[in-house]
Amino acid sequence: MVMFRDRVSRGERFFRGFRHDSPFQKGDLKYVILDLLKDKPRYGYEIIRALEERSHGFYKPSAGVVYPTLQMLEEMGYASSAERDGKKVYTITAEGNQFLVERRDSANEVRSHMRHHWNPKNIGPLGEIMGEVAKLGKLVGPRIRNAEPTQLHRISELISRTRREIEAILEE
Repeated sequence: MVMFRDRVSRGERFFRGFRHDSPFQKGDLKYVILDLLKDKPRYGYEIIRALEERSHGFYKPSAGVVYPTLQMLEEMGYASSAERDGKKVYTITAEGNQFLVERRDSANEVRSHMRHHWNPKNIGPLGEIMGEVAKLGKLVGPRIRNAEPTQLHRISELISRTRREIEAILEE
């Protein structure tokens, strides 16, 4: 029974994963977090929410990504933290500001990539498309295991044909 649930959750994660794909290359998140801390001190969950807002809901980093990055920034001397109301609040340090100034080109490249990755003019249609993909995942994920071989073959052909048509549209 547990194995079945694990497989279902993996399938569901596959289809939900589109929403959470990171636009960042390894090491880019530190620039974004420092940029957010430059605006005001923040706690981890606030950083997660701010990133989700900036991505128009298409990216929500996990705590398992944000908190280690914050810890690394502290160890590097680019951020400091203090306990407030039972929460760890992070602030950019003078060294962190200097790091952003010295790496201005890299930080600007990350900002530009974020704007391109989450182009606001496409947010509505992207949301609709991703909503349909999510609905497909919810439909297929739990029911595919019980399909007959002929049904599986027809579904595979349909998905393959649709993928090729989408690819042709995107190459226009």
